[in-house]
Amino acid sequence: MKKSFFKILAKLNKLLLPSFSKRRLDLSKASKFQLAIIGWRYYVTTKALD
Repeated sequence: MKKSFFKILAKLNKLLLPSFSKRRLDLSKASKFQLAIIGWRYYVTTKALD
């Protein structure tokens, strides 16, 4: 159940949150909010793949 929840959440993240890799965002110039979004997407993706 936990893995399926994260898979659904990962799909929602893909639809709703911006992709900074497509915008070629430099991580050293990213704001705290952008870093938080990147961290959240990373966390959800790793939990969905485990």
